[in-house]
Amino acid sequence: MIFQLSLVIIITHMKKGLYPGSFDPLTLGHLDVIERASELVDVLHIVIADNPSKKFSFTVEERIEMIKKTTSHLKNVLISYTSDLVVRYADKHGIKILFRGLRNIADYENEYMLYQFNRNLNPDVETVVLFPSSRNHFVSSSSIKELVYHDADISLYVPEEIIDLVISKLSRKVGK
Repeated sequence: MIFQLSLVIIITHMKKGLYPGSFDPLTLGHLDVIERASELVDVLHIVIADNPSKKFSFTVEERIEMIKKTTSHLKNVLISYTSDLVVRYADKHGIKILFRGLRNIADYENEYMLYQFNRNLNPDVETVVLFPSSRNHFVSSSSIKELVYHDADISLYVPEEIIDLVISKLSRKVGK
């Protein structure tokens, strides 16, 4: 009985974080943030967030599979999807830390706006910004799509485990 009670206390006091994104496709920049964020919390929720203003190349299932393949070495990661606001997902799962990657000034403006909305919706959720390493500073999912369109090497920007999937899926999208 005491053991069960102790386990409940430990589980409820775990530090949980959330890293949301569209991950369409997952890049080494995303993976860089995921790996560093996972070191800062006991459990990291990687959440594929629905974005009505984006047209996706990969299905939710394909994006989940990409994340699973590239994060299998991380034992404290949970992968899921939400069509709701990310801050509501955080609230439903008792998450107080929201991780965001920040590459440039354009990202800053967008992230600052999101931060303000999220703070208004739930002031208990804190946003933590992680800057990508210098080799991933300019990598974006849209850049990957353009490189594949022009038959360029993407191995410097996409995790090795998913390169073939990304090329085959995006090559078909552009009619090659």
